[in-house]
Amino acid sequence: MRASGYIRVSSTDQVEGTSLDSQKAAIQAYCAMEAIELVATYQDAGSSGSIPLKDRPEGSKLVTALANGEADSVIICKLDRGFRSASDCLNNVETWERRGISLHILNLGGQTIDTGTPTGKFFITVMAGAAELERNLIAERCNEGRNARKREGRRVGEIPFGFDLDPVTNILVDNDQEQEAIRLMERLKAEGHSYRAIARELERRGITTKKGKSTWSARQVIRIMERAVA
Repeated sequence: MRASGYIRVSSTDQVEGTSLDSQKAAIQAYCAMEAIELVATYQDAGSSGSIPLKDRPEGSKLVTALANGEADSVIICKLDRGFRSASDCLNNVETWERRGISLHILNLGGQTIDTGTPTGKFFITVMAGAAELERNLIAERCNEGRNARKREGRRVGEIPFGFDLDPVTNILVDNDQEQEAIRLMERLKAEGHSYRAIARELERRGITTKKGKSTWSARQVIRIMERAVA
């Protein structure tokens, strides 16, 4: 069996056991114990888990390598290191399964999971669904708090990209230049560009972020586009 390892940390990860080195060591130890050939390890440092695997710098390389038949299994330490949600995980698992590629998760609810087995496929479906339910419940509670503040007439959070705050009425009004940038993002996405490619195009055109920065991330593009359709 030939395996590709994938490891990730976000810019805010501080918890012991999530570092790149500790993840790499765990994958190497697992491969040695199971006599698996580790052909490559892809690592995304400072990459948000909310970005789909295929839109991360090294994640996209992993996806391409698997499509080219360079490995027949993927090994990650935990579910949230590889995927942004349960549905994202299961969609990738189903795609890989059709190509004969299995996913190994070293710690999912205290268990090591191999989706190449019926038990592993069932267990990951149940556990991933439970994890997404928990995230949705947390998000629902946060939304309730934000809605309550809105009903009280208080502005919630930062001024979003695409808008300015009217100093007299304290109401959000359109920022024409930023609204045009949002329409550009939507057009590029409709044409099939990845979020990372859209970020690079914004930089190429000299479009700045809300804070005036000239560099963009795929996550920033995702958040702006999600807010635009909310």
